[in-house]
This record gives sequence, C-alpha cells and structure tokens, in this order.
Amino acid sequence: MPSVLPLGDPAPVDGLLPGSAAVGSGSRRFGLYVHIPFCAVRCGYCDFNTYTATELGGGASQDRYAGTVSAELELAARVLTASGVQDRRLSTVFFGGGTPTLLPAGDLGAVLRAAVGLWGLEPGAEVTTEANPDSVTQRSLAELAEAGFTRVSFGMQSAVPHVLAVLDRTHQPDRVPLAVQWAREAGLKVSLDLIYGTPGESLADWQQSIDRALELVPDHISAYALIIEDGTKLAARIRRGEVADIDDDDHAEKYAMVDAGLQAAGMHWYEVSNWARAGIDECRHNLGYWHGDDWWGAGPGAHSHVGGVRWWNVKHPTAYAQRLGDGVSPAAGRETLDPSARYVEDVMLRARLKEGLGIASLRDSGRKAVAGLIADSLVVPSEAFAGRLVLTGRGRLLADAVVHRLLPD
Repeated sequence: MPSVLPLGDPAPVDGLLPGSAAVGSGSRRFGLYVHIPFCAVRCGYCDFNTYTATELGGGASQDRYAGTVSAELELAARVLTASGVQDRRLSTVFFGGGTPTLLPAGDLGAVLRAAVGLWGLEPGAEVTTEANPDSVTQRSLAELAEAGFTRVSFGMQSAVPHVLAVLDRTHQPDRVPLAVQWAREAGLKVSLDLIYGTPGESLADWQQSIDRALELVPDHISAYALIIEDGTKLAARIRRGEVADIDDDDHAEKYAMVDAGLQAAGMHWYEVSNWARAGIDECRHNLGYWHGDDWWGAGPGAHSHVGGVRWWNVKHPTAYAQRLGDGVSPAAGRETLDPSARYVEDVMLRARLKEGLGIASLRDSGRKAVAGLIADSLVVPSEAFAGRLVLTGRGRLLADAVVHRLLPD
C-alpha cells in the first residue's frame, strides 16, 4: 500500500500560508513538482503513492487528470499571491510518480503549459519527466521535447533480466538503449536510475548494469541501495523466505563499485547517490530540495515547501479530485519548521552534497565533532582545514552516521 502521510497540523481549506513563508522569498528559487500517481504494475519494492487501474477502480480518471492537476496549479498561484510570496518564474519543473509517461504526452504538455502560463520559466529552466523505458515511444518523446521538456529520467534499475524480475519491473534490458536513442534524437538530456542490492543480484550482475549504463553515455546517473519497505510485496517475499534479505556489506561493496566505475568514466558525484558529467548535468530540481529552496508539489500525496512551511496533499486521487472540484485546497496537513528543525534539516541535506557545508554554520557540538570525523577518515582533511565539511568515499557510505555525530542528541 502507499506510504503513510506524516502527522502535522490541520491545513486551512483556503490553503493560505503564514506570513513567515513570504519572508525572503525573493532570494529563493522556485520549483514545481507534479506527481502522476498512475502505474501499469506496482513494483514489488515500491512504497510510493501510486495506483494501478485495478486499485483505482472507477474512482479516479487518468483521462481527466491533466485538468485536475492544472486546477491545483491555478489554486497555487492564488495562494502564493494572497500569502504575500514574491512572484517568481519557475527554475525547475519535475514530473514524477508513478509513471508520468503513462499519460499521453499531450496531457503532460498541457500541465506544463498551464504552469508556464501562471509563472513562466527562467531562461534555461530544467523540465524533467520520469519514465519507464517501455512507457515511451519515439513519437511521445519527440512530443515531450516539443512541449518544452528538456530532460528525461529513465528507470533502468538493472541490465539483468532476473534482477528486473525480482523487482517486478515490466521492461526488458534491450528496451533501455532504444528509449535512450529516441530521447537523444528528440534533443532531451538523459538520466538513468539504477538500484543495487536486489536479492539474488551478484557482483557480476551489478557490474554488468554499471557497464551497460555507461555504454549509453547518459548525462546523469542515480544509484540507490534497495530499501525494503514494510507492506510491500518484496518485504512479504523476504519474510516468507522466498528470496534472501538485503545485506549491508553487499550494499557497501556495490556502492564502491558504482562510484569507482562512474568516476573513471568522467562522471563526478555531487550528492551521495548522484553522479553527473563534468558537474554541468546535475539535477537542478533535486538540488533545490537539498538547498532548502521553495517548491510547490501538485498531485495526490505531493509535498510542498515554501519558506519553512511544509504541507502535503491528501493521498488518494479520488479525494484529491473531489477537494479541487469543491474549490478547496487538497492539503491534508502542514507544519512550520522552527529554527532548530530547519538547522537539523540543513545539516542532514547539505552534508550529503559534494559542496558540503560550512563548518562555521555548525553549532558548537557539530564543530567539536569535526576533528573526530577527520581522524576516522569520514571527511576530507584539506576541505575541513579550509572550513568546509565534505565527505570522503568512506564518509558517503556512512553519511547517516556522520550526520548523527554532527547533530546534538
């Protein structure tokens, strides 16, 4: 089942934000996330807020979804203006899911046009959609490029059929090169998502996936360790002993493999799980999250953040559509981060970035921890002596432990 929404305060039906959200808004970038909650098949490891046609039954229509989410964008523009947030053009737009490309390219283009009509785009803005390799065609990718998309992120996950089968992925490995070729022909930048540590995946399997991904010369690669979420099909299979559990040592070895392989091929890490070519193809939308910029998240279950105020929409597409049809905000709850919470989040997120974080920005307990982190080979000594905390390769493997040592108990 989809993941549970966080606890928080009730969100007002008009969606208006407190005055604190507007403070300094002119100095922050503004992004848009559009959640497309539809999938052809639920992958065995997935805990995202997604739904298959069977799960939705007759309650929510993919055919009407573009209009529904565009209605939220209109509400967003009204809320931001009425809340005193400075008007800004969009620096990034990201369509995620789910499988956004289950919707016709024309529908995705219509949502993008609605957003551009409300806010406009910064020059050179990044506009991305996620896609499964078997959910696109040569024509659909060309239509996305014509509509203003600049980038596509394909869920490759693995190049090995038996690994894809455990993950319940629907595409075959030979579909990925074809989808990448079509994207290139359309003029789109290409990112590939990989998952390592799947039960039954050998080191040779993982090396094959790394090699096949690099052969496609993508602009960007994300590589994530498989996490087993409670309530997923894969968690049940592990519990029944049908497949082996994941192994932390296996994850560590495979992370070292992908980092070495990608850096040898000229791709540089800029966040613990993300690599890009020459530092110019980093995902600017995700950097907005990690830097604490503003973004509006549209769609069921989507999360938003403006000036330290975070809120999240109702999860189910039917309830989401009903609220917008009634002319009220789809937000289910929200929270206003106090200075302490914002500090914790800033340390947690910036510590994972190649640029690191300024040691002077740390509180006393964090600054006192730096010497120990150097001694344990978790941060780069030369960077620390220059005033910045940057993770070593070992530090990236133990990033959560580093953050724990930087933050007060």
